[in-house]
Amino acid sequence: MRPEIDLYGVFVPTLAAIAVVAFFLNSILRRILAFTGFYRLVWHRPLFDTAMYFCLLGALALSLNKVSL
Repeated sequence: MRPEIDLYGVFVPTLAAIAVVAFFLNSILRRILAFTGFYRLVWHRPLFDTAMYFCLLGALALSLNKVSL
């Protein structure tokens, strides 16, 4: 994984870019789960949303890192 991304002379850390993408994916997934009524099965919605965000962040970071496990 590259250490930073160059956006017209502004260097953005790769993890920050991945975090923004994970945030948008998380917001889309939260709306889908709320529409389907999945949150009726969840005990603590904010805790579940935070865990889902970090799972998405980790999955994106691992997929972009190209490390074979």
